[in-house]
Amino acid sequence: MATEKKFDGDAFFSAIDAERIARRLTWKKVAEQAGVPASTLTRMSQGRKPDVDSLSGLCAWSGLNAGDFIRVEAGKKTQAEPLAQISAHLRADPNLSKEGAQALETLIKTAYQQFRTK
Repeated sequence: MATEKKFDGDAFFSAIDAERIARRLTWKKVAEQAGVPASTLTRMSQGRKPDVDSLSGLCAWSGLNAGDFIRVEAGKKTQAEPLAQISAHLRADPNLSKEGAQALETLIKTAYQQFRTK
């Protein structure tokens, strides 16, 4: 059976609110600086979860990590596979073009499949 995972939107909103208070900003300014619609923040205050683009914008604005708000069953913390982590690092590397990251990713995936033991 798959491990149940849920995004804790209330905790995320509370953390965003704490960041807003620390910066002495209005919600309107948060929306402007994070590049999200003010209506998204209103919906979040009512318990709704942000869409992925708003989540990304709010994380970038606040410095929060969305992964810190994913709740899993006790004792079942998940971690990305090493191959997935390598892929994410390559795509995030500012020294690589998109094409370069994709080429390296293809090479690494091919070698991984060739040499993995399980």
